[in-house]
Amino acid sequence: METSLHHDRIHRASRQRAARKRWPDVEFANRQIQVRQRADRYNKLGSPKSDAGRRTIPVPQLVVNTLREWKLACPKGDDDLVFPNGVGKAESLTNIINRGLIPTMIAAGVTRPVLDDKGYPVLDNQGKPRVTAKYTGMHALRHFFASWLINRPADGGLSLPPKSVQERMGHASIVMTMDTYGHLFPRGDDSEELDAAERALLA
Repeated sequence: METSLHHDRIHRASRQRAARKRWPDVEFANRQIQVRQRADRYNKLGSPKSDAGRRTIPVPQLVVNTLREWKLACPKGDDDLVFPNGVGKAESLTNIINRGLIPTMIAAGVTRPVLDDKGYPVLDNQGKPRVTAKYTGMHALRHFFASWLINRPADGGLSLPPKSVQERMGHASIVMTMDTYGHLFPRGDDSEELDAAERALLA
């Protein structure tokens, strides 16, 4: 499960970024990936949506090792893509989701039960409840990445400050980051600080 989730993190920035990520953007020695371009749903190459979209994302050693192994087996093409289709061209969104995202979600146990029209679980040929991927859109990986950046280390996250999260996500402003993910940031108990301020004021 851990390997599957780390593999998901490689794809975390959504299909527009993953579909056109090129090997020159992957800096193995520095353990980081450059975000310099994006592709629309028609696979047309272009710049990120904003200047903030151009950024550098550090990655853990496990991802670096996984990418090194994948580079040896990766189909070759003129665009030098990291995640191409079988002939080296940009992969379609449908295939990325159906052949990549959904099977990985199921293998990692990130699932939900399949229900019939009456809300009852659908069983497979062996009488076991059928499951499907809990999330079926690439943007779910982006939200997972954001929550991972924000969560406390005790909860498996990095506990990064808002400004760092903004930079990693490529948001044009801190307002966008806080409007979208502000509810995820830990809120401390400031009662002691308020009591101290009150005592100082009334002293």
